[in-house]
Amino acid sequence: MGETNGGHVDLAMRVLDAHVAFTKQQLRDPAGFLEFVTEEIDGMLDEAAVLTLAQAVTREQIKAVAHKFAVQVPVEGAIPELVGEIVTRLYNHRANDEIEVGELVDPRRFDELIDAVADLDVTHRLVRLILNSPVTVDACVEAVQRAVVTAVDDGKHAEGSSLTRSLRGALSRLAEPAMPAIENGVGMITRTGARFVLRGNSGDADEVLIDSARETWRKHTGDAVGSFREVVSADDVEDIVVLVFEFWRTFRDTEYFRALLDEGIDGVFDKYGDTPLAELLGELGVGRAEMIEEALRFGPPALETLDERGYLDSMLRRRLAPFYASDAFRAAVADAGR
Repeated sequence: MGETNGGHVDLAMRVLDAHVAFTKQQLRDPAGFLEFVTEEIDGMLDEAAVLTLAQAVTREQIKAVAHKFAVQVPVEGAIPELVGEIVTRLYNHRANDEIEVGELVDPRRFDELIDAVADLDVTHRLVRLILNSPVTVDACVEAVQRAVVTAVDDGKHAEGSSLTRSLRGALSRLAEPAMPAIENGVGMITRTGARFVLRGNSGDADEVLIDSARETWRKHTGDAVGSFREVVSADDVEDIVVLVFEFWRTFRDTEYFRALLDEGIDGVFDKYGDTPLAELLGELGVGRAEMIEEALRFGPPALETLDERGYLDSMLRRRLAPFYASDAFRAAVADAGR
């Protein structure tokens, strides 16, 4: 009996060695790896052609994963720091100083884009909303009132000849006691005028905005992309990153966000639940050729590194050895010997 067991162990070790060597050769040989990848992808796609999304996973499983990574996983430590460092590197990249704004989007294409944006109904509604808003009128009133106050204040410190300074100073001193009434009157007149002007020009507002955008773009097409640093500093970028993360940490924990997340997943399943996975992959732009291409791009270098470090052999043995040491293997060998 012991001799039989010893024979099984010896056979198991020899077969294990042969199995590991065969698998390594299959994975490391370019032709063998291509054959392996092609067979596996074709087999997977054959199954995916009849297996639908709803049959493969449930919407509850996807929701659980989405909630875990979108809501529960902490956005702390390395993630914000890494994002900040990457944004800083992009901000300081030399390409910003070498590439002109006009190289990003040519003038003809920009005109098409700005026309398309201007033709959107939402654009018209936003412009109307801003022009008809009491807040816009209040801003006009405040600007004019501040201009009046500033003019009176500047009169106290007027420059020029002695006569000019005397006249301006006298007018400012006379106007100062009446400033509350002046401000009130200016406010009433400005408010009425602002409403009239804004309503009267609402029809031309879209064209004005389009022309302003075009003119601004054309004035800066020859500037380097890095000229934006004159407006946005590195500290500004860092502050924006911090604000975005602070907003996201709060927003993702709201019932509103959870409801939107669940509804989005339900929408995907309602539309694609009965769609075969192969067809769904095709609609996402992932086909057989793309899968094989990426497998050949990443597979061989990764396997080469694993093999050079001895990891490939140990990994294969770790996965295969339990079978050759099992009762199932001994039983299969015993049955074959009868």
